[in-house]
Amino acid sequence: METEILNGIPSEALTLEQSAMELKSPKDKKKKGKNKKSKLGHPKLKALSYPSEGEGSSKLESKFYEKELARLQIELVKMQYWAKHTGTRIVILFEGRDAAGKGGTIKRITEQLNPRGCRVVALGTPSDREKTEWYFQRYVPHLPAAGEIVCFDRSWYNRAGVEHVMGFCTEAQYQEFMQTCPEFERMLVRSGIILLKYWFSVSDDEQERRFQSRTTDPARRWKLSPMDLESRDRWVEYSQAKDAMLSHTNIPEAPWFTVEADDKKRARLNCISHFLSKIPYVDMTPEPLELSPRKAAPHNYVRPPRNEQFFVPQLY
Repeated sequence: METEILNGIPSEALTLEQSAMELKSPKDKKKKGKNKKSKLGHPKLKALSYPSEGEGSSKLESKFYEKELARLQIELVKMQYWAKHTGTRIVILFEGRDAAGKGGTIKRITEQLNPRGCRVVALGTPSDREKTEWYFQRYVPHLPAAGEIVCFDRSWYNRAGVEHVMGFCTEAQYQEFMQTCPEFERMLVRSGIILLKYWFSVSDDEQERRFQSRTTDPARRWKLSPMDLESRDRWVEYSQAKDAMLSHTNIPEAPWFTVEADDKKRARLNCISHFLSKIPYVDMTPEPLELSPRKAAPHNYVRPPRNEQFFVPQLY
């Protein structure tokens, strides 16, 4: 999650101790800093900071965002209890521009849920065998069973987007998808699956800013795939593909919902809130548990000596 960065420290905040430290000689400062460990707890580890993708991009107060996110995540837990009790099957598709914030939203949805009943599906490049299968075949095994929630981080709409724009499929395959996709989704809905489709929309300037931030952040640089870099030069082509996709697959049984994602915090809250509004759940959270007193250890149990065990070094 993004954190605010304060520019400068007010002079009033200096304590007497800090003022005294400033009066020390440069020699004393150098001597003291020589053996000082970094904030990471190890002398060889440096505390590095890199600009975040969302840094400075949100006008939403952090306290309000954290409080509202916590409230919505509690509602998600209630919804999962209800889905498990009723056997409801839920599928959520997350599509949109590269760096639009789909992954961050999925993370906030799933981080408080039971992973045994909520899965994230992010399929890679199809294998040679999968390329010869019915197109939807590789996605069917990942559909939910009773009481499960499945979040697709990109989905079968790859064919209408990256595959079509980058030429990874033929024109005949593309046209076949556009015709059969609505039929496939109607089958899912008729079978009882709740299907929700979200398109994350981000402006050209904001996407470029997020791409640039990834080039300097080693923790996020893996997100800059060759396809992401290629998409920078094909903005119009992707826009045209998106418009055609929405017009062909925006069906009453499973309509598209667009999430304005230039502000990541607002996008997450808006998407989660909308998702919850589409699920007719009621609070089925179990009552608080009352734990009985723990049983005493048997008298004949003796712990093994500590010198016979390996411990992780306590660097922090």
